[in-house]
Amino acid sequence: MHGGAIAASVETSFTQRHHSRTPTSPASGRTAAEDIVTKIIDVLLQNRDELLTVLTEIATSQAAGDELLRSVRTLAGLPEELLRNSPRRLARLAVFLPSNNLLYSYVLFGVVPSLYTDEVRLRPSARVTRTALAVHEVLGPSLRRLGAGRIVMTPCTQKEFLTDCARSDAVVFTGRPENGAAVAARLPADTLLLSFGSGPNPLVVGPDADPDTACRAVLDARLYNSGQDCLCTDLVLVHRSQVRALIPRLADALAGIRTGDRRDPATRVAPLVYPDAVEDATAFLAAHRGFTIRGGRTDLARRTVEPTLLHLPWREDFHPPEFFSPVVLTMAYDAPGQVTHWLRSAEETARGMYISVFGEPALAGRSRIATSVVCEERITFDVEDGNRPFGGYGPLAGNVRHHGVVTGRPLLLSAETGPPATGAGPRHRTGP
Repeated sequence: MHGGAIAASVETSFTQRHHSRTPTSPASGRTAAEDIVTKIIDVLLQNRDELLTVLTEIATSQAAGDELLRSVRTLAGLPEELLRNSPRRLARLAVFLPSNNLLYSYVLFGVVPSLYTDEVRLRPSARVTRTALAVHEVLGPSLRRLGAGRIVMTPCTQKEFLTDCARSDAVVFTGRPENGAAVAARLPADTLLLSFGSGPNPLVVGPDADPDTACRAVLDARLYNSGQDCLCTDLVLVHRSQVRALIPRLADALAGIRTGDRRDPATRVAPLVYPDAVEDATAFLAAHRGFTIRGGRTDLARRTVEPTLLHLPWREDFHPPEFFSPVVLTMAYDAPGQVTHWLRSAEETARGMYISVFGEPALAGRSRIATSVVCEERITFDVEDGNRPFGGYGPLAGNVRHHGVVTGRPLLLSAETGPPATGAGPRHRTGP
């Protein structure tokens, strides 16, 4: 059904750049996409060492390697994604890049849409401008030689970049929801705006979970890149029957976590990139010192947060912050109804993203609970797929805005610029 549309999109892209007037079929269009994607993957792999050196300025070696693999996997799946979604051709796309996952974001929001966009303009986060520019300097020249599309990196203030945004067909914003709302207020009503936020991504350890498996899952979900990722789990909900088995395992495991230089492949927790993440962790740990099981030390000068475990009693009105640090926070629950009721609270409905469920039969077999997408026996990093919509249905976790209507739902740029989809999340009208 989508073959003709994507063939036209790919054909337009390549005829504009190579001046061919030969009509293309769906098969030849896909072949063209596969050909250039293969060459782009080769560029990434040929520059692997240089890219990893750049990325480890702000990411652990483990996270940087994972980022490269996710980038390659996304590119490998791109021809099928374009065929599935049939994105329309865009004249200009403006992107506010995040301050982490710099290579992966460059691929997702720069390289991928360049195949159906005349010009992609990227604004790096002021926190990591030098590193983001270095990624572009490594890849940009080779991508231009391949004819992969015009990708422009524009380090500037948010106010200056809004001028570019106002002239764009679509805008991608990554960051705090309140900043995304401020951007939205400055755009024409017909500009397509995708806002990527974050959520607490709770992980449930139910009565039937294997404690060792659950322990590994918690560490993988919380400590990715020292905890500096919007997919990290900010709260672990532990069934009371599992507390005595899981908490000591987590404490022992955290005591053995390798900390040190982020360039060392064995390092799992390194100094944090952002001083405010250390400040926020310090304040939270001080306010909850009585619940600390292990760790708790921070050093603002060195930007370090010790791998820390806290355990809270059940509090229905507790809503965790986004830590962006290696803080494992657990909270006991007695019945699965408490979890679903908590997820349906106004606070969690607004920011619902993912919920990982291990060994809790009452929560199994569902695609979502309230606005949170259920990951059954998997963590968020297992289900994230660069060729599929990302996130949940909470409008603060991610939303699309068009003609004054804001809808919370999982987001993928090629899908949002393709034919209208069904099954949207909560809708909110903004403006007059």
